[in-house]
Amino acid sequence: MPRVKDILAVKGSQVHMVDASTTVLGATQQMNQHKIGAVIVTEGDGEARVAGIFTERDVLRRVVAEQRDPAQTRIGEVMTRDVICVPPEADLDEVASLMKHRRIRHLPVCERHGRLLGMISIGDVNALYSTAQEAQIHFLNDYIYGRV
Repeated sequence: MPRVKDILAVKGSQVHMVDASTTVLGATQQMNQHKIGAVIVTEGDGEARVAGIFTERDVLRRVVAEQRDPAQTRIGEVMTRDVICVPPEADLDEVASLMKHRRIRHLPVCERHGRLLGMISIGDVNALYSTAQEAQIHFLNDYIYGRV
């Protein structure tokens, strides 16, 4: 069974973060620059802690729909505070089900003590499933028709 850590092994552990005091404009510019759909929001001095996540959906629901000024609105005002994290050992089928039922497209990956290890997206999950499916099709084709 594939696990979350299998995605991180391919994708890497880089996570884009912003401070809660960052403006929506600044965060969305960073998201556009890196072609990502979410950033982790941190708070605190010294040892930063995860305070929330800011996603494309937050931009639509809490900024655009509420007609807030992105240059004046702070991420801490509009981020999603209830962040669901998954451990690296989590089964990918369970994670995919969680994402589907909770309508989540981005999940931080954290160890038991809360240290952030990376972030996965539904696109990452789909890519891993697609790669596995292609390998299985290739194997079955070789089995049925023989190797050329």
